[in-house]
Amino acid sequence: MQKAEYEVIPFPKSNLPAPSRSIEGLKPYDAVSSLDAISRLPAGLSPLKLDWNESVIPPSPRVVDEITKFLRNGHHINWYPDLGASKLRRTLAAYCGVDSEDIIVTNGSDDALSLICSSYLDPEDDVVVVWPTYGHFVIFVKGRGVEPRMAAPEDPFDNPTETIRRTIRQDTKLVYIASPNNPTGVVTPPEDVQALCREFPSTLFVVDEAYYEFCRVTSAWLVGKMPNLIVTRTFSKCLSMAGLRIGYLMASQEVISNLKRLYNPKSVNVLGQVGAAAALMDYEFISRYVNDCRAARSWLVQELAARGADVRNTQGNYILVRVKDPAGFCGRLESVGVFVRDRSFIEGFEGYVRITVGPLDYMKEFVRRIDMLLEKNPDLMAPWSIA
Repeated sequence: MQKAEYEVIPFPKSNLPAPSRSIEGLKPYDAVSSLDAISRLPAGLSPLKLDWNESVIPPSPRVVDEITKFLRNGHHINWYPDLGASKLRRTLAAYCGVDSEDIIVTNGSDDALSLICSSYLDPEDDVVVVWPTYGHFVIFVKGRGVEPRMAAPEDPFDNPTETIRRTIRQDTKLVYIASPNNPTGVVTPPEDVQALCREFPSTLFVVDEAYYEFCRVTSAWLVGKMPNLIVTRTFSKCLSMAGLRIGYLMASQEVISNLKRLYNPKSVNVLGQVGAAAALMDYEFISRYVNDCRAARSWLVQELAARGADVRNTQGNYILVRVKDPAGFCGRLESVGVFVRDRSFIEGFEGYVRITVGPLDYMKEFVRRIDMLLEKNPDLMAPWSIA
């Protein structure tokens, strides 16, 4: 068939529509990925991906089995998924100890946080964020035209409750508390969350529990008692499903009703729903992985401290090391196939590198590669305090 020829008409010289004023000048979330570097590793060098706090192992075999079974048996992936993930919400209700009607399942907990900001924030609103913390939430806030105020304890590893009290105003609309906090690992006690909700009944408190399983401390039981509380969680950490993007939030019926105004009930894909329900049913797998990580975390802190590191434990699936040259430290680790996260660019968190923790065998391999580097460069983990 002869190829048709068309006259190329120059595009008119006019400006494209400007983006929303609320995102002008907004820098995207720092989503630095190690996947390209991992793909370039020499043959035989297995990567240790310890930079994004994902699980270092695949999910429960039940997850793969249920997804495979679904795909083999009239799967209907040409149909939309279970709207609102009603079946998964019932499983989550049993897992979390809350009513299924008080749960919204989202496309990762990022989607839950974005939904909260889109549903509640206007440009003139006051928002308080415990700092330092998960940076993507700040992007969601700024995307609504709001410049959040930071509640930053003098010591970032202190309980932030009193700092929140001093920072919050009577007109503060929303307060964001990650617990355990990323990157500090600090847990805000549920009794403190309850007290804040009571003291500031016109303020919405968002408690991000992405790392809940690793610390086993939760404010979820308060959802039925505190109408101004939202708790968010994810399947991306302990439950090993970061690639399927499953998260959820728990809140009072009034809040749920408001969030559903913008919520897309089709947003959670069917394979994620099937896999997530299967993951929750294998509590033995969850418990074993958590216990393995907690034991390996304590062991790793001791091993790195014995090698001269300024190391700090957390209640998440990660630890922190403070070094003189964070970028150099990360680069040297990358040379032996280890990928960790430089957090030193966060204001008030200078020098810190975050390292994801997995089971003991995985962390022993990490220490083995650290020792290889220390033989060549004994100052690799020289603490920040040393000039």
